[in-house]
Amino acid sequence: MTRMKILTSVVLVALALVFGSCSSMSGPASPVIEANRATSDQFSYEAYAAILEAYVDERGLVDYDGLKADRQRLDAFARVVATLDPHTYEQWNEAEKIAFWINAYNALTLEAIIAHYPIKPRFGVSLIYPKNSIRQIPGVWDKLTFEVMGRAMTLDEIEHDVLRAKFHEPRIHMALVCAARGCPPLRNEPYVGDRLDEQLDDQARRFLSNPEKFRIDRRRGIVYLSSIFKWFGGDFVNQYGGSKRFPGHRPEQRAVLHFISRYLDPADREYLEKGAYKIEYLDYDWSLNEQRRQ
Repeated sequence: MTRMKILTSVVLVALALVFGSCSSMSGPASPVIEANRATSDQFSYEAYAAILEAYVDERGLVDYDGLKADRQRLDAFARVVATLDPHTYEQWNEAEKIAFWINAYNALTLEAIIAHYPIKPRFGVSLIYPKNSIRQIPGVWDKLTFEVMGRAMTLDEIEHDVLRAKFHEPRIHMALVCAARGCPPLRNEPYVGDRLDEQLDDQARRFLSNPEKFRIDRRRGIVYLSSIFKWFGGDFVNQYGGSKRFPGHRPEQRAVLHFISRYLDPADREYLEKGAYKIEYLDYDWSLNEQRRQ
């Protein structure tokens, strides 16, 4: 073989390797990823459960210092999320799918936080939001991407394009935790399909028992609601709308009140049903949901 033919062969091989590696990022999965996916029927929340138990307290607050120093199990669960075989996922029932997406959202939010922890305030943003807020991380919801089942996704896509768009389960808003104190508490166990209904109801009770998220002021005739119910009130209409109770409020507010009333004692439920009050939305606390040092 002449020197020119040898050189040409080398160049062609090199180009094949380059384009082959590029196609593995944007086209069909590489053999390595496929090999990993072949074991995804062994999908487990074991690593995620261990880090939640170790670093989330009974209030739902996170020890980010400890988690960042011991992040291997969180990273391991992120790899499980990344390599889950879509065919395996499609075999799950709806509750198992919802549980997966809630866990993925919450775990990848933890990944985003510890990648930037301690969070550094940005010029200008600190005039509006707390210095330790997730809001200080540029593009945290719509620019940062994470691999889920071999596909790059943002946190916004998980929440809005999957959970809200495909499942119509408004109680997800009691479970998704965007690393702010205004959020629901982070549960110190994973969500699982066979207990999802029970877990979501428990989350709703915990959320509504916090006067910073919901309270009734009978003296002033005001019902205070978390801003979550203002932002996502429409998500409750399909399942909880249509009631003639809760008069004097917009349809999405009546749906939210109907939802909330399910978790209240009879006296508070009766008060809400009469509707002789106005609704005000509580300021959202964007401070990081971290365990504060003593």
